Amino acid sequence: MLVFVLFMRYNKGTYFNAKGGNTMAQNRLIGQYPVIGIRPVIDARRGMLKVRESLEEQTMNMARSAAKLFQEELRYSNGEPVKVVISETTIGRVAEAARCADQFKREGVDITLTVTPCWCYGSETMDMDPMTIKGVWGFNGTERPGAVYLAAVLAGHAQKGLPAFGIYGRDVQSADATEIPVDVREKLLRFGRAAVAAATMRGKSYLQIGSICMGIAGSIISPEFFEEYLGMRVESVDEVEIIRRMEQGIYSQKEYEKALAWTKKYCQEGFDKNPEAAQKSREEKDADWEFVVKMMCIIKDLFNGQKDLPEGREEEMVGHNAIAGGFQGQRQWTDYYPNCDFAESLLNTTFDWEGAREPYILATENDTLNGVSMLFGKLLTNRAQIFADVRTFWSPEAVKEATGYTLEGKAKEAGGFIHLINSGAACLDACGEVKDENGNAVMKPFWEMTEKDQEACLRATTWNAADQGYFRGGGYSSRFETRSEMPVTMMRLNLVKGLGPVMQIAEGYTVALPEEVSDALWKRTDYTWPCTWFAPRLTGKGPFVSAYEVMNHWGANHGAITYGHIGADLITLCSILRIPVAMHNVPEEKIFRPACWNAFGMDLEGQDYRACQAYGPLYK
Repeated sequence: MLVFVLFMRYNKGTYFNAKGGNTMAQNRLIGQYPVIGIRPVIDARRGMLKVRESLEEQTMNMARSAAKLFQEELRYSNGEPVKVVISETTIGRVAEAARCADQFKREGVDITLTVTPCWCYGSETMDMDPMTIKGVWGFNGTERPGAVYLAAVLAGHAQKGLPAFGIYGRDVQSADATEIPVDVREKLLRFGRAAVAAATMRGKSYLQIGSICMGIAGSIISPEFFEEYLGMRVESVDEVEIIRRMEQGIYSQKEYEKALAWTKKYCQEGFDKNPEAAQKSREEKDADWEFVVKMMCIIKDLFNGQKDLPEGREEEMVGHNAIAGGFQGQRQWTDYYPNCDFAESLLNTTFDWEGAREPYILATENDTLNGVSMLFGKLLTNRAQIFADVRTFWSPEAVKEATGYTLEGKAKEAGGFIHLINSGAACLDACGEVKDENGNAVMKPFWEMTEKDQEACLRATTWNAADQGYFRGGGYSSRFETRSEMPVTMMRLNLVKGLGPVMQIAEGYTVALPEEVSDALWKRTDYTWPCTWFAPRLTGKGPFVSAYEVMNHWGANHGAITYGHIGADLITLCSILRIPVAMHNVPEEKIFRPACWNAFGMDLEGQDYRACQAYGPLYK
C-alpha cells in the first residue's frame, strides 16, 4: 500500500485530510495567503428614528453570511479554508472606513467585499485602496434601497478608476432574510475564487530552468508580462545547475533513497518502442531511473528549498519561492541527458513518494504562457493540470476511414474531436481512473486523494523508454489513456504584439473511444505518450461551430486542460488581471466582470478589450 501522507514539505500546522478532518497545512511558499475582508456598510443617520441603529443587525448578518459562505466553499491551494475577516464595526462615515482600512492592513486583506442592505454615503464608505480587489453586494429588498447604494458606489468606483464587481440578486427578499439567493451565491463564489487566485500570485516567482525550447514562442519569457499583469518575478536557473547538484551531492540523500524505492515499487516500466540497436542496456536504463528521480528531487528543491542538504549548502537550501515554473529540455538537454518527463508528469500530479500533496506547476519545454494557463487552472480548481500539444483534429469522416468507427456521443455532437498528447508531461490524475462517490471519473483536489485513488493512477500508467528520435539522451515518458468522459476546460494565454496578453477558453469533455479505435488512432502518432481525446462544447457561433474550428482558431501549439467547466471563473479572473478573452464558449449569463466594463459598449467581448486597454496592467 502507498504511504498516505497529505503534506510533504510543510512546516507544522493543521490540515484538511482526505476524510474531511479540520486541520491546517502551512503554505509551502513564502508569504501569507490572501485574506478576504468584509465591509458592512450602513446608513449613518441616527437621530430620533434611529435609522442606523435599526440596520446594525441586518447589515452585520449580511457580512456574517458572506463570510460563512467563503469559509465553507473556498480553499487555498494547500487545502486550508480561505481566511475571512469582518470589519470590527459597521461603516457609515469616513472615520469608520479609515478604521476598517487600518484593520484590514494589519490583517493582510487583499480582497474586499462591501455588503449593505440600505442607502449609504458612497464616497465616504467605499474602499479607496487601489491595490485591493473589490466587490460590492447590494441587498435586493424593498424596505431599504440597497440597490441604490450599489449603483451609486459602483459609479464612484468607475469615476475613480477603481473597478469593482457589482452583485445584486434577481429576486426581492424580505428584510429579515439571512439566506443567500442562488444567483447571489454564484456571483459571490465566482468573485471570491477569482480574486483569491489573482492575489495568490502576487509576490511569487516563475522559475524557468533553462531558456527557449526549439523556437517555441511561449518559451520566450516576458518578464514585463509576469511583473505587470501577475505581480510575479521571473527567476532563471541554467539547466546545468541540476547537473552541478547531482555531481556535488546537493540534494537530500534521505529523500532520494525514499523516492527511488517508491519509484521502483510503483512506477511500471513499459515497452521500448526504439529499434533494438537503439535501445539502452538494462544497466543504462537503471541508471536513467536513478537520474530522473534525482532530477525530480532537485527541481522540487529549486522551487521551494530544502533544509535537508549537506552542511555548507545553506545557499541552496533557500529555493526560489516559485509558484510555477518550466523546464527547457529540448534540445540542449535532451540530446545528452535523460529527459524531464518523469519529473514534469509527477510534479504536476497530486501525489508522489510522500503520498498526496499539492500539485506543482511545471511546464514542459518551458512554455511559460502554458505554464501560466496551468497556474490559473490550478488556483481556480485546486486540482492537477494537464499539459498537452493540441495535436490533431479528427473529423468523423477521417475516423471512419481510418477505423470503420462511426462517432457517438460528445464526439459526434462536436463534429469530431481533438487529440491532446505530449511527451509525458501530463499529470497522472488525467488517466480518468479515479472515481467519485457515484462512480464517475473525476480529478480530485489532492486532499481528497486516497491511497486507492493514487494506486489507480499508478496502475493505469506505464513509463516507457524515451523515443530516441526525440530524446537522444533517453529517459522515461509517462503513458496512459484518458478512458473516461469528464468535463474539462482547455485554456491558453497568448501574447500578441501591440495588444498584450489574451486568453482563449474552450469548455468540453474528454472522449472515451472503443479501445481498438483509440489504439488505431493513437498509433498514428507517438504511442508511448499520454493520450486524451477532447470534444469541445459547441455553441453554433464563431470558432465553436465545430471541433475543427476550435482547433483552427487555437493560438498556439499547447493547451492547459483542467477538470470541470471553469470558463466563467477564468473570464472573471482575467478581468481582474486586465487580460481580455479572445475566444470562449461560456454562456452569456455566466459572464461576470467589473461593473464599469458596461461603460465600454454593449458587445461583451468588445467592451472587455476596451476596458482592459483603458485600465492597463494591474501592477504597471
